Amino acid sequence: MNQATYLAGLQAAIQYCFRRPGLLFQSLMHRSYVNENPDSEWSDNETLEFLGDAVLSLAISQLLCERYPGCQEGELSRLRSSIVNEKELARLALGLNLGDYLFLGKGEEVSGGREKPSLLADALEALLAAVYLDGGLEAVIPVVERIFADYLGPDRAEHPLEALDKDYKTQLQELTQGHFRVTPDYTIEKEAGPDHDKTFYVSVALQGEVLAHGTGKNKKEAQQDAAQKAFERLLPVLNKLPRDGSST
Repeated sequence: MNQATYLAGLQAAIQYCFRRPGLLFQSLMHRSYVNENPDSEWSDNETLEFLGDAVLSLAISQLLCERYPGCQEGELSRLRSSIVNEKELARLALGLNLGDYLFLGKGEEVSGGREKPSLLADALEALLAAVYLDGGLEAVIPVVERIFADYLGPDRAEHPLEALDKDYKTQLQELTQGHFRVTPDYTIEKEAGPDHDKTFYVSVALQGEVLAHGTGKNKKEAQQDAAQKAFERLLPVLNKLPRDGSST
């Protein structure tokens, strides 16, 4: 297998070309694969994951300090915690199609390991550690900046903490009221499963147009899931439009 060719897509996604592609390969080796292939030349990515946790924390801390010099230590810590957590790391890893490149054992593959949040979050940290070992801090900072661009963009600069104190239903409502002067409508489309373990399926619409669907173990959780998806879909588009209610 040609390592550089196989991983060209991932390197393009993070916009970094490894001088030592073996580091990239190791960052993608889940322990289940290594356990099932004892003759493999690779060790698992858990050591890289450990290092990546520290590398990511340092990189995000530096970028936050540069963007929000007026924030106090506690505020910066809250911002970092809102960015560096399993849920957000997994979402970003999915955006990179990182799961497609992972080496998994058969059992992990069958159980949907390529989409497991914990596994994806760990793999992203291992990947960033590999970049750090390959090119140092000066290489990993731009990679982190690109991957986390949605959290570090200029639209967050004035009031970076406001979003942390509002749930997604509130944020979506404020966004749509500001641009359309209307509020979203939520519909419970169906419920599935036994009474003790139900799953709720919800849609959120604006002026009759469905924006997103969400699921959850209760109605509130499902609505929040739908609101988050709708908010993340609309925000980049609406930020480019005038906030005067004339948009349609």
